[in-house]
Amino acid sequence: MMLKEKVALVTGAGRGGKGIGRAICLKLASCGAKICIVDYNEEDARKVAEEVAAGGGEAFALQGSVADAGTAEGWVSAVVEKWGRLDILVNNAGITRDNLMLRMSEKEWDMVLDTNLKGVFNCSKAALKQMARQRSGKIISMASVMGIMGNAGQANYSASKAGVIALTKTIAKEYGKRGITANAVAPGFIQTVMTEEISEEAKKKAAEMIPLQTLGTPENVADTVLFLASPMSDYLTGVVIPVDGGMAM
Repeated sequence: MMLKEKVALVTGAGRGGKGIGRAICLKLASCGAKICIVDYNEEDARKVAEEVAAGGGEAFALQGSVADAGTAEGWVSAVVEKWGRLDILVNNAGITRDNLMLRMSEKEWDMVLDTNLKGVFNCSKAALKQMARQRSGKIISMASVMGIMGNAGQANYSASKAGVIALTKTIAKEYGKRGITANAVAPGFIQTVMTEEISEEAKKKAAEMIPLQTLGTPENVADTVLFLASPMSDYLTGVVIPVDGGMAM
């Protein structure tokens, strides 16, 4: 119970019951954390909260878009009102709108940047106000190996995730003196709802690019988030941990 009495807010935590956010919530709750589960889809968020409760944990669900700064502030206020503090923020919400550069519309670019990068800014800023008062806190943001390597057809997604990495390092430098750490996780090909849309042939080719020769699972990512959320990572800040089977190596 390394996270007993700790309070966490996880964004993008619904995702049809198969997402990374859901796995993170269940993992943190299993180690004692109280969880505020946020998703654009209220029903998905509520289902994950019910799963946490069924496992003996404590959770509640909220709905809204990370792209709206006022909404993010409202989530943090609700958490503090209920539990008195906020110890862990996991910026997990993210979307894709893939296209080649010359075919990518301004709307496709803006949608991805608003959710994946502006959303991290909004939620982190809201959380930092409370964490700075506490003089403690951990911010964990979901980047991607595509933010390290780039990827054809994903200019918007890759740029947003590279931005998350730079933003994470900036938060780490600005708020380390307040006892706040900021780190990022960079998943590779993970078996989620998103990858279910990819053909079996494409999955096979992806696995061949990975030294471990297999796609990862949401639980692989959740284990790394747990490490960063726990006291075991207290002397780490500004780092990016790839969870990719060696793909970006």
